[in-house]
Amino acid sequence: MTTNRRELVSLVERGVISPDQVAKAVSVAGLYPTPRAWAALLDRLLLWLGGLALAFAVLFFVAYHWVAMGYWLRFGLVQAALLVAIGAAVWRPASHLVVQVALTIAFVLLGVLLALVGQVYQTGADPWQLFFAWALLGLPWVWAARFSPLWLAWLGVGNLAIWLHASVWGWGVIAGESGLWGLWAANVAAQAVWEWGAQRRAWPGRWAIRVLALGSGLPITLLMMSWVAGFTFGVTLSALLYPLWLAALYGVYRWWRLDLFMLAGGCVSLIAVLTLCMARLVMWEGQGEAGGLLIVAVTVFALGAVAVAWLKRLQRKAIQ
Repeated sequence: MTTNRRELVSLVERGVISPDQVAKAVSVAGLYPTPRAWAALLDRLLLWLGGLALAFAVLFFVAYHWVAMGYWLRFGLVQAALLVAIGAAVWRPASHLVVQVALTIAFVLLGVLLALVGQVYQTGADPWQLFFAWALLGLPWVWAARFSPLWLAWLGVGNLAIWLHASVWGWGVIAGESGLWGLWAANVAAQAVWEWGAQRRAWPGRWAIRVLALGSGLPITLLMMSWVAGFTFGVTLSALLYPLWLAALYGVYRWWRLDLFMLAGGCVSLIAVLTLCMARLVMWEGQGEAGGLLIVAVTVFALGAVAVAWLKRLQRKAIQ
């Protein structure tokens, strides 16, 4: 359906289909959802909402009755719900959708169980160890589910573990910014693996790759902005890797696989860094002289206009 929609949009933009025939063309292409499609959507939506509601109901029930419930009852309730979810996943007649829902619930309940262990047996462990154990123990279920949102949830737990670990311990010479570096490295690696899988193994979830791109682009942009806002323009790791990251982003998503979302994200990152650089040179170094804010505003508008014009030109080439 996505391919049909893109082809129809291309025909309309090129004038092959007149505006008064668009509705008929949409109907012929089968883009309008059928009653069966609506029923399937509602069925999936209710299944997901019901499953997640049950998982979080266990969490809230234990939290609300924390004082009245003993240790055994708390652990027994969470573990029983976890076993039911695993049983639903391994039940042979279960459909692939039921398996995905059940393993997602099991992954959530695993986090609840580990949080319960941390609250009952307070050993003084750092919070990052909880999230690391959650990601490590839940990996087999995530792998078995083969479900893009669950993979992203697992990566989110891993990102939290990395951030919490870096905030406590830091890493060598980049201790002050190690959390951002850890997030960037982890998400870039995940994006590269997922992109390879999408090309070689036909992995689904193009939108998930874009989410990972946001997860890697935001930290490196913040690191570069921190370098710009520093007192001196010294040679740092962020100053060296940021241009390489932009070049790799352009090379991959301009020539290897055209993706306007990725290129637009790179443009936004570059505009943010250049705007901060202009603000420092004009307003900070110039002691806030008159007209500095206007110059910065004009810079933003000019860079934005250039980026939009370039992206629109790439889009026109792509649909021709």
